[in-house]
Amino acid sequence: MPNRALLGFVLSVVFIFAAIFALPLSRIDWGNLHFTPGKTITVIGQSQTTQKNQVASFTAGVNAVNDNKDQAVGEVNKKMTDIIKSVKDFGAKSEDIQTQNMSVYQTQESYYDTDGRQKTRPGQWQVSNSIQITLRDANRASDLANLLTTSGANNVYGPSFSLESFKDAENQLLQDAIEDAKKKAGIIASASGGKLGKVISITEGTQPDATLLFAKEGMGGGGGVPTEPGSTTTGKLVTVMFQLQ
Repeated sequence: MPNRALLGFVLSVVFIFAAIFALPLSRIDWGNLHFTPGKTITVIGQSQTTQKNQVASFTAGVNAVNDNKDQAVGEVNKKMTDIIKSVKDFGAKSEDIQTQNMSVYQTQESYYDTDGRQKTRPGQWQVSNSIQITLRDANRASDLANLLTTSGANNVYGPSFSLESFKDAENQLLQDAIEDAKKKAGIIASASGGKLGKVISITEGTQPDATLLFAKEGMGGGGGVPTEPGSTTTGKLVTVMFQLQ
């Protein structure tokens, strides 16, 4: 029985090859192949939110000039130690106080010798140190500004306002951006006489630059320092491709 099955298979193969050789390939009608590109709609969805700034950043620095290096360093160190203590007593945490820049160098003075030739000689020592302070409660920025301007610091910069975190609103902004893209694509599909199909792809684009709104900064002397935290506008952008039916 197995031999008969094998014989039948061999005869079938022989028949197929015989038919191929008997009928030239050029006479075979293969039909026409057409590749129709799928119809799609690609749109950009956007979302934005405006939040009140929660963080204020300051920079406070001390510098001293003295013929004696040790005295200059000692003066700066003492003032900076007092400033840091005052800022901590105000409520700032240690991790929110960071040394930003420290320098110790001796200047070079130019002079003319008895022969009228210009020469240089060591001059005074210049020592400076500065810290950056991150205040987590922007509503207290005015109070911290007052403290810094009376703390013995030679220079104070700020406040610079910003958001504490963007992550809390990020997921919702992403969903809103996709919904915006879907709405736009639906309008386009309806206008073209089609119907919006399933989502083919979603690409998250570059987040628009944060925009600071209504922030006022002041470091004037006398009385309280007027400050307003203002708001920051942030957003999400997505590119979505839909199938058009």
